[in-house]
Amino acid sequence: MDRLVSVDPERVAVIVGVGQVNDRPRDPADGLEPLALMQAALDEADRDAGGGWLRDADSVAVVQQISFRRHNPLADRLAAAIGARPALAYESVGPNGDSPILLLNEAANRIARGEGRIALVVGAEALRTASQRAAAAAKTDVAAQNPLRTLTDAAKPGFRRQYGLSAPVDVYPLYENAGRAAWGQTLEQAQRETGEIWSRFSAIAAQTPAAWLHTRRRSEEIVTPGADNRPIAFPYTKLTVANSSVNQGAGFIVTSLAEARRRGVAAARIVYVGRGAAAHEPEDFLARDRYDASPSMTACLGHVLEWNAVDADTIDLVELYSCFPCVPKMARRVIGWPVERAATVFGGLTFGGGPIGNYMSHAVAEMVDALRGGEGETGLLYANGGYATHNHAIVLATRPLPGAGAPNDFDVQAAADAARGPVPELVKDYDGPATIETYTVFYARNGAATGGVIVARTPAGQRTLAKVPGDDHDMIAWLTDGAVEPVGHPGHVALVGEDMVWRCAVA
Repeated sequence: MDRLVSVDPERVAVIVGVGQVNDRPRDPADGLEPLALMQAALDEADRDAGGGWLRDADSVAVVQQISFRRHNPLADRLAAAIGARPALAYESVGPNGDSPILLLNEAANRIARGEGRIALVVGAEALRTASQRAAAAAKTDVAAQNPLRTLTDAAKPGFRRQYGLSAPVDVYPLYENAGRAAWGQTLEQAQRETGEIWSRFSAIAAQTPAAWLHTRRRSEEIVTPGADNRPIAFPYTKLTVANSSVNQGAGFIVTSLAEARRRGVAAARIVYVGRGAAAHEPEDFLARDRYDASPSMTACLGHVLEWNAVDADTIDLVELYSCFPCVPKMARRVIGWPVERAATVFGGLTFGGGPIGNYMSHAVAEMVDALRGGEGETGLLYANGGYATHNHAIVLATRPLPGAGAPNDFDVQAAADAARGPVPELVKDYDGPATIETYTVFYARNGAATGGVIVARTPAGQRTLAKVPGDDHDMIAWLTDGAVEPVGHPGHVALVGEDMVWRCAVA
């Protein structure tokens, strides 16, 4: 405790309670909706902390949910449900994957500034129940919509959607394929890395009671398309993408070290909150400088390691966000985390569960339990959200970390922007020679390729998009069989009507 000799324990942020809940009703009508899941998770966190915390909370922060949008905002209703009268009740802006870590960082900073004593952070999704109810309603009401489809359809401008880039699963493969080429991997090597990381995720989930799936999967079956593992967007299969069809809630209690001591929390159950960092890529994923790395991810993780005086050799546990394989692949290269070490404490978004923006609340809960249980002394939490857009990281530890008791400005956007290269001009009506910058291929539910998209660079360095028609079987095979690396390959963008179409020799 030497680091706290001259620090006011009223200003040192710690986590004292964590709670998680899974809901698996046979009848969708019996399913818990997000508010009830959140309340259940906080009740678990309260019991974990010894009881009596919820009513005294001075802030309640909620990760925005999409399962039952008509219920938003939920923070005030949740506060009333748990009997609290907080000075601050709010929810995150959008259900982004970094939201729980952002809310944790904000809570810790409020405590460090003396603006609060007890902060609750919680979120939940009931997409499994919502989707089942929507499917049942659709039989009689053609206007009924799956809430996840509403989220997907809501956002993208026409040009991007015209070329098939309308959902995160369409965009993250652009990073996967560009990264593979930049790292000098063959397709087989890149897929083997994915399988190794994801098989370890499944092993962690199999032994984690709060995880959604408990079946261990072998590396080969994870990356090999099949009847039960259909291709989604090249090179991703169903077992490598986030599983959003879950009913899960998780939350945690952040307080001051002094308050934890006053309430008799045992020292062995107190987990210290270190300094966090955040940075973001441009919201427009076509207005980024590259797809083989993320300057904002690098700045975020680099500052967190520096500020908390840790590195890959001194960190015992990590949670590297895993909506799609390219994210933990990039992150582990930034921090130097070996592929042989598990990159999760919860099981990843495929096996642990992918409750949209709230996954990292589960990761926080599992990290706290792991540190309490003696699995290590220091844990890194890295979160990602949007379209590889939002980055937020923080460190938890069994001891106070550098800066304990002092607020910090976690925004490192300036460093990210300084590291970013020039963004190429986007051309929407190009016809001429070009080089593949990155690409993906899209698939129907039956596993058949429906087409693809090429992100290409012109000789002048401009960026453009081009379609690969679904009936161009030779081109799709060339892009996906691994015999040749398509990234960097020259070709031609042909303006055909309102579409740009990719053409190149594939022999």
